[in-house]
Amino acid sequence: MLNLKIIKAITLDLDDTLWPVWPAIERAEKALENWLSQHAPMTAALFANASVRDEIRTHVVRTRPELKHNLSAVRREAIRVALYRSKEDPLLADKGFDVFFAERNRVTLFDDAMLALEFLSARFPVVALSNGNADIHAIGIAPYFKASISAQDFGVGKPDARIFHAAAGAVDASPAQVLHIGDDPGLDVLGALNAGMQTVWLNRPAGVWKHDEKPHLTVASLTQLCDYMAAESGTPA
Repeated sequence: MLNLKIIKAITLDLDDTLWPVWPAIERAEKALENWLSQHAPMTAALFANASVRDEIRTHVVRTRPELKHNLSAVRREAIRVALYRSKEDPLLADKGFDVFFAERNRVTLFDDAMLALEFLSARFPVVALSNGNADIHAIGIAPYFKASISAQDFGVGKPDARIFHAAAGAVDASPAQVLHIGDDPGLDVLGALNAGMQTVWLNRPAGVWKHDEKPHLTVASLTQLCDYMAAESGTPA
């Protein structure tokens, strides 16, 4: 069971916790495709083949292992490789990535996300903790967070305990004093448990828990979590 009495801070996953990530990625890839069709049509034709896109990405990760956790750098380098293979200007990669990234951050928050951010940030310092490359400033939710730690900036991603410990340290809390909230059973819940944190599994799709270790609390929505926390603390949601 969740012990709220010892919680002094919250770490919060972003993609698929505050918004569905794949609609944003699909829009971003379409925006990049449209931009390339105007500025680098041969590259656009190359990228139109999904298997080629996957092969280029695999090539980048294999040849540039230092970029493993930096999704932005991997994406930018993949565009550069495609431009080079298509005999078009590789210097267009930065602009092409900017087009992609702007759309990637045009997310649609889940209906419960904004109220939950208001509720949680009014009670605890909140740290964004993500393996992705979403920009909370570009999205417009930065005021709700005391800090933001991503795998691409830190160099290590969830479920590695080091990134959870870094998030706790960002708000001067010990791991035992932190509650981590996220949607991914392995990356979020098991990762945070192994780092010594309490955990909430946000299980929007009503999935089945398949691991021996269990989250301290499972909820179907952030609203349910806020209602639970309000009831336990005796304060209004």
